[in-house]
Amino acid sequence: MNPFSSISRRESLARLGGGMGAFGLSSTLFGADGSPGGVHFPAKAKRVIHLFMNGGPFGPDFFDPKPALKKYAGKKPPGADLRTERPTGGLLDVPWGYQQHGESGLPIGNLLPETAKFADDLCILRGCHTKNPNHGPALLLMNNGTMTPRVPSMGAWMSYGLGTENRNLPSYVVLCPGKPVRFSILWNNAFLPSKHQGTYINHSKIDPKSMIPWLNNQSINPKDQRRQLDFLTAFNREHLEKRGGQDLALEGRIEAMETAYRMQFEATDAFDLERESKQTRENYGKGHFANGCLLARRLSERGVRFVQLYYGNGQPWDTHSGHDKKTETLAADIDKPIAALLGDLKQRGLLEDTLIVWGGEFGRTPVSENGSGRDHNPHGFCMWMAGGGIKGGTAYGSTDEFGFKAETGKMNVHDIHATILHQLGVDHEKLTYRYAGRDFRLTDVHGVVPDAILG
Repeated sequence: MNPFSSISRRESLARLGGGMGAFGLSSTLFGADGSPGGVHFPAKAKRVIHLFMNGGPFGPDFFDPKPALKKYAGKKPPGADLRTERPTGGLLDVPWGYQQHGESGLPIGNLLPETAKFADDLCILRGCHTKNPNHGPALLLMNNGTMTPRVPSMGAWMSYGLGTENRNLPSYVVLCPGKPVRFSILWNNAFLPSKHQGTYINHSKIDPKSMIPWLNNQSINPKDQRRQLDFLTAFNREHLEKRGGQDLALEGRIEAMETAYRMQFEATDAFDLERESKQTRENYGKGHFANGCLLARRLSERGVRFVQLYYGNGQPWDTHSGHDKKTETLAADIDKPIAALLGDLKQRGLLEDTLIVWGGEFGRTPVSENGSGRDHNPHGFCMWMAGGGIKGGTAYGSTDEFGFKAETGKMNVHDIHATILHQLGVDHEKLTYRYAGRDFRLTDVHGVVPDAILG
């Protein structure tokens, strides 16, 4: 049902908080100073950092202890015979133990000793589930809210609804190593104005000019470049006015050129990790994921609304064989950077209004594949949130005794998206965009926010 069926399209967008993003004007729900003046209700978070584990981690390795896996290792008792994408054998034990951490006593696996120090900040979502066991559709659903291609990504919706706190940087930045062309649909803007597309950054190297091609204009100086851009913008604005001021593609190009010009100066600072102290760099560690976590902090504190950090180019967490050995390596690679990010945000007073989200597109099976691997599992998996008004030191929901299927506190992908928007002060049912004769939204016609995880 269209919640704005009795008012015009321009008015319906304005009802979101004064925004008219579809017409190239301001689409922010926040006030000009970043305060929640126009949100649907008081916001707990101003920004989001999404730590995306490509391929899907196995929850019981880290956040969902399952003693029954050891008890029934090698067997396939009732409840362990759910449908999987590939042939699987008996239950595969988790060889690493658990300990309780923090004042909350939250159990966290021994593979993550540094992250465990922040147990009281984490809200473990143990009852997550999704609709499809294949990477492609599951990636689309987790990142775009639907398995149908060419719809806006989660970050694009947040950029559209909330705008940016810093006009000199994009509101939505995607950090992914290499050249992941096939993944670009996961941060596209689709039918939303083009300025809301994710700005892709290859953060494999720490030099800003290596991360961002053509960061500086080598032909003319900034003063002449500004005059040139103003001259071109005047022509484009005149062209736009002659067409009623509603050419979204042209408006997007005007905005893109302005942002690109301003980024020459702001990005040189924001993306330069060498400006951090030696101690800070050591705290985060080395590698692309460590660089990404540090960049996420630097971008968030500079007003970037949504930072999405992909672990790897491909599906490094897709452990169809040699699961235990690969998981040990992966865990060691993420543990120190995530702990450093959480600690850095807390120390700077940013964690309270920055929402961190961790997880993959689905989980992995408790039963074995190829003897030593784990297959895709959409039935039940773990994610976690921290900061941004989320209740820390909490485990919400549960899977069955083997960690195969979500049973209580179940959260589908739409519930996760609705919760993220809720913490930003946005009612997910009201953040809509009319296209092709219907009102689209990130959560489609679904989405429930569980009160139990709200601080």
